[in-house]
Amino acid sequence: MTTVIDKPASTPRPWAAPDRPAWEEEPSKAGLAGKGIALTFACLAVLFPLWIVIVTSLSSRKTIDEAGGLVMVPKGITFIAYRELLSGGQVTRATLVSVLVTLVGTLFSMTVSVLCAYGLSRSGSLAHRWILMTLLATMFFSAGLIPTYLLVQSLGLTDSYLALILPSALSVFNILVLRGFFMGISQELIDSARIDGAGDFRVLWQIVMPLSRAVLAVITLFYAVGYWSAWFNASLYLNDQDKMPLQNVMIQLVQKQEAPVGLSQAIKTGQLSGLAIQMAVMVMALLPVAVLSPFVQKHFKKGMLTGAVKG
Repeated sequence: MTTVIDKPASTPRPWAAPDRPAWEEEPSKAGLAGKGIALTFACLAVLFPLWIVIVTSLSSRKTIDEAGGLVMVPKGITFIAYRELLSGGQVTRATLVSVLVTLVGTLFSMTVSVLCAYGLSRSGSLAHRWILMTLLATMFFSAGLIPTYLLVQSLGLTDSYLALILPSALSVFNILVLRGFFMGISQELIDSARIDGAGDFRVLWQIVMPLSRAVLAVITLFYAVGYWSAWFNASLYLNDQDKMPLQNVMIQLVQKQEAPVGLSQAIKTGQLSGLAIQMAVMVMALLPVAVLSPFVQKHFKKGMLTGAVKG
């Protein structure tokens, strides 16, 4: 009697992807090492300047003077730059303006974009094809800077916070991504809700939006980052320095090499370094984006690619 011995299943190699196509060769060890080295250098190229900015913002005036400028190796940590910036004055006021504009602007942009995208995703909506063509045309043709400025001026929005929101409130690209995602939602779900007596707003609120959390999170991040990082509208439409957002204050600080209002005395007495103040303002401008991005990263593939392909 012959005994059949089952061969042990081969242990899959760690680099072998289970969904790798049959015609695609497995990468060699040298290839994997090369990719790892390339990714390491890419990460260092991105993180090293950020490291210098953070370390310099946390360094004392003596450490910065000894380093001759930007500090790469920390020698003691001090939060005096951040404490002075947040104790009141131009930077604190600009930070509050940026937060307010980002929150209000993102809420307004998402509300209008979702309503517009949902209307365009329904084939039976009124003039949806003509509206879609008009929106697409604005992606390739625009009136220009001067007509836009004259329109904002004629509406009385100059030197107001609305000038930071309304001129850039909508992105046609974001609307198209939302529309593509909404079109991918099962029509049977919507029809069943309509049979139960649900209207358009109820369908949108209770069915479409809960199923679209991924794309909503991504588009919300896009709008929020856009408002937080915007500086051109403020430099064009605002004349009052007290209404300037954080990005414009940072630009003025870096270009003019001057300390914000209320900090010049601390710099003259040797407690602060002007360079530390500049780096601290940069960190404050980058911090919200760096904190929020990892939480939305997992939604990028599902939200962006699905919406783009199905659109």
